Amino acid sequence: MVERIIELSAKRPWIVFGVMALLIVWAVIAMRRTPLDAIPDLSDPQVIVFTDWMGRSPDLVEDQITYPLVRALQSTPHARTVRGYSMFGMSFIYVIFEDDTDIYWARTRVLEQLGRVQRLLPPDVAPVLGPDATGVGWVFQYVLEDTSGRRDLAQLRELQDFTIRPTLQAVSGVAEVASVGGFERQYQIVLDPNRLAAYGLSLADVTRAARDANSEVGARVLEVAGREYVLRGRGYVRTLADLEASVVTVGAGGNPVRLRDVARVQFGPEIRRGAADFDGRGEAVGGIVVMRIGSNALQVNDAVKAEIARLSLPEGVRLVPTYDRSHLIRGSVATLRNTLIQEGVIVALICLFFLFSARSAFVAVVVIPLAVLLTFIPTFHAGMSINIMSLAGIAIAVGELEDASTTFVENGARRLSLAAPGADRRRVILDALKEVGRPTFFSLLLVTVSFVPLLSLTGQAGRLFRPLVLTHTFATFAAALLSVTLVPPLMLLVMRGRFRRDDENPVSRVLTRMYRPVVRLAVRARWFVLLAAAALLAATVPVALRLGSEFMPPLDEGSLLVMPTTFPGISIEEARRALTAQDRIIRSFREVSSVHGKAGRAETATDPAQLDMIESVVVLRPTSAWPRRYAARWYSGGPE
Repeated sequence: MVERIIELSAKRPWIVFGVMALLIVWAVIAMRRTPLDAIPDLSDPQVIVFTDWMGRSPDLVEDQITYPLVRALQSTPHARTVRGYSMFGMSFIYVIFEDDTDIYWARTRVLEQLGRVQRLLPPDVAPVLGPDATGVGWVFQYVLEDTSGRRDLAQLRELQDFTIRPTLQAVSGVAEVASVGGFERQYQIVLDPNRLAAYGLSLADVTRAARDANSEVGARVLEVAGREYVLRGRGYVRTLADLEASVVTVGAGGNPVRLRDVARVQFGPEIRRGAADFDGRGEAVGGIVVMRIGSNALQVNDAVKAEIARLSLPEGVRLVPTYDRSHLIRGSVATLRNTLIQEGVIVALICLFFLFSARSAFVAVVVIPLAVLLTFIPTFHAGMSINIMSLAGIAIAVGELEDASTTFVENGARRLSLAAPGADRRRVILDALKEVGRPTFFSLLLVTVSFVPLLSLTGQAGRLFRPLVLTHTFATFAAALLSVTLVPPLMLLVMRGRFRRDDENPVSRVLTRMYRPVVRLAVRARWFVLLAAAALLAATVPVALRLGSEFMPPLDEGSLLVMPTTFPGISIEEARRALTAQDRIIRSFREVSSVHGKAGRAETATDPAQLDMIESVVVLRPTSAWPRRYAARWYSGGPE
């Protein structure tokens, strides 16, 4: 079968080249459409149900909200686990589904359950679904910096909530833009108990008056002189004076008792469960861009930055990025590109040294980029993303992609060098290909399936290694197909001229002279060689047992995440003070470019952190800009 494929490919080279051109176009389109990300998404398919009931204690939130929701959501189809988490004024429910469950189908099922349990909740409570994102969806973070010093934290937060966040949230692929830090301005009514008692009023009376004072009602249409006018009662509060003038009750003699008579109305901050800091300079206002599931992280980041460049911010205010995942993504792609170039150069040099033929080297090298390019066709249609694990699978396979083509080229060159003058060059090359075609093709297929057992892994391990296994399998299978379809017509097209025999090749003669005495010595002292190899193998056992282990490969992302915790029950002001002190110390190192810290949670359902949890994103300068410091080693102080 393999010999027949080789024969047909050699007889119809232009059909092979045409099909290969179509596959290249298809692969380029697939590569451009395949999502790019830094790491594979290891999180389970989950839906977050978030409920805000601010001011209530955790045990009350647990009894009135979390417990009823958990009980109702446990009957959701394909739900594997339902976890509830209650904190001051908030409830988080995590519904974890079985693997391969469509996330939007799961969100629909959760919404159905919420509709049934709504009647069991307090009347002013409305659970909402979290964004359609995962734990690795935080792809971009920024802070607002006021260089003029004319705006306070409340004004910066207003700019973030009503200008920047709606603009960035409209970017394709963005699920949510979460605000963090600053103050949300609100109207606050500070009651005077003595005046309330004097007028015989209760807290409910004041609450009703404030609610009724901030409303608008519609009326009928009035027609005058052939035109109609819409009548309405406008009562929305726009200033503090509007709220102060609201009537609470009517006193003796028909005199109205207004809100200003029993309380003080002022602007104040909303209850905060999180604070942010930038470079240890004090509290700051910022945002977190959360990417939607399945989106292209690199395209989302580029689109967000393009939208930021079009923002018209007030004078003196600038948006400073503090975390950008696109750097890691581009670094991963650059690593693969460098690996491919290095492998191609090595293969080309080996072919040149041993065959003394640039054309033969071309045939061996061309398979590597083509096999890598064709890998993106099944990668895209399998719904995978390009990340460090999928690129690692390709990088591992790069060393195996040229095996078949190199074997074909070497055997063809050897047969041509031994052929008699006037022999049919085409027949010699085809015989050489058929001679090694079957064992070479099936040996590459064995390498292709060698990683397949890893697909049996489940859970997070399966989601981590699945991209590596699939891309390795796709790449080696593509190389196997190219070796029996593209390589034969290429060899017939470019392998021309005189080829040297092994005894005429100076490189082969030198290596043979070096290798022959070593082989003879190893054969004569074969028992000693076997015992030495066994002893060397046994010596590696204690070393292997002392090797460390990590679930994720190390990433030189150029940024660090510092996550200390403090004692439970800490106040927000004390947490903010500790955060600022920590960031100031970290920023003092000359290797650090910026520090963006957060104590507590951001305004997103994907962040359940409490005030005792601190997270600081530390962005490092390029290693070339790091200062050089003297570090004492064990050999320091020795003779030079």
